[in-house]
Amino acid sequence: MSRVSFHTLGCKLNFAETSSLQRQFELRGFEAVGQKDACDISVINTCSVTAEADRKCRQIIRRTHRLNPDAFILVTGCYAQLRPDEVAKIEGVSAVLGNSEKAHIFDLLDDFVPKESTQVNVSCTGNSASFDSALLSDDRTRAFLKVQDGCDYSCSFCTIPLARGRSRSAPMDQVVDQARNLAERGIKEIVLTGVNIGLYGQGSQDTNTGKDLLQLLQQLATVDGILRYRISSIEPNLLTDEIIDFVAETSVMVPHFHIPLQSGENTVLGAMRRRYQREAYQQRLEYIHKHMPDAGIGADVIVGFPAETPEYFTETHTFLADLPVTYLHVFTYSERPNTVSANRFQSFNPISSQERRTRNRTLQELSARKQTLFQERFRGQIRPVLWERTNKSGNMQGYTDNYIRMTSSLDKTRVGTIENVRLGTEQVMFVS
Repeated sequence: MSRVSFHTLGCKLNFAETSSLQRQFELRGFEAVGQKDACDISVINTCSVTAEADRKCRQIIRRTHRLNPDAFILVTGCYAQLRPDEVAKIEGVSAVLGNSEKAHIFDLLDDFVPKESTQVNVSCTGNSASFDSALLSDDRTRAFLKVQDGCDYSCSFCTIPLARGRSRSAPMDQVVDQARNLAERGIKEIVLTGVNIGLYGQGSQDTNTGKDLLQLLQQLATVDGILRYRISSIEPNLLTDEIIDFVAETSVMVPHFHIPLQSGENTVLGAMRRRYQREAYQQRLEYIHKHMPDAGIGADVIVGFPAETPEYFTETHTFLADLPVTYLHVFTYSERPNTVSANRFQSFNPISSQERRTRNRTLQELSARKQTLFQERFRGQIRPVLWERTNKSGNMQGYTDNYIRMTSSLDKTRVGTIENVRLGTEQVMFVS
């Protein structure tokens, strides 16, 4: 029996796709092993959202080759899609597959024996109309279900449309059937994932003509056995009043949103080619807070964008400090090849790496304060927690409906159950 390891970098969508690849291998008799174990094949699913992501991909490839010098190393994902020749030159790489080829490994590779030259199979994603389903289930309690891929937006800093192609969606009936199958397996929570989920059903070649994300949520809410649904991330201009109202009124929809902001200053948002201004973003959060005052709200922010002057960064910090945001995902701007911002701002004096790190650290500190304040709001209150798994300390972990991470002493009979617990007590503690 051949042994295969899997390495995944980047977003939850990548992890869901890797999980589906692993199932393909296992159905064909391969044994999945850990990343540090001896193996015959290594599948590395890469990310390319920043230059640092590219560096980590190269590091993983080289480390894998050192651990298993005779293994067949297959590299796929966004870095492989965008820089196939660069990846193919890394010592030890046997095959490079693009994102469109990722789900068709066994159709494209006759065997998994390293050859003298690297096999490269990467097609242009621009006109891709196919949708390859994927899901990742976690300890039979929570699953990440891919419902959408690609993006029709053209943010000036982003390589994702180049790596993933145009927006397309899973057929609605297929998604509902997958949810039913997950319920039969005992899954309690489904996180809906994609590149730009708010575009669900809107792709130019989409099979879901006339359907949208709200209709998908309405159908999923009828599936027996699934007790929670989360939307992994949604653009503020695509998060409608109707979606917010449905989440607020429907028991299986949890009060948690992750809404990318990227900057809190309108000049920077314009240079980023975002499709909203800060006033519209604020209005979305105020509407959520009015209808779901206990909702957890996360935001993505980019620091160090070329148009971000010190004054503009201060405006972003102040804007975020005043918003009912409960945590931040902070990214340091990275010049990506073939993006508008990298070309347009070549003549600008770039913001130094040290200053970018300082701004990142400043917003990380703000995020930590906001997260602590949000947790303390609920100390002593009772909220539902889905206990998912054990952590390194041997305790079990889980999340409240509004996305507060909790820990408690391990009781295997409670793992996989939703339990009403009093937060912040000696038995149930917050996790930073």
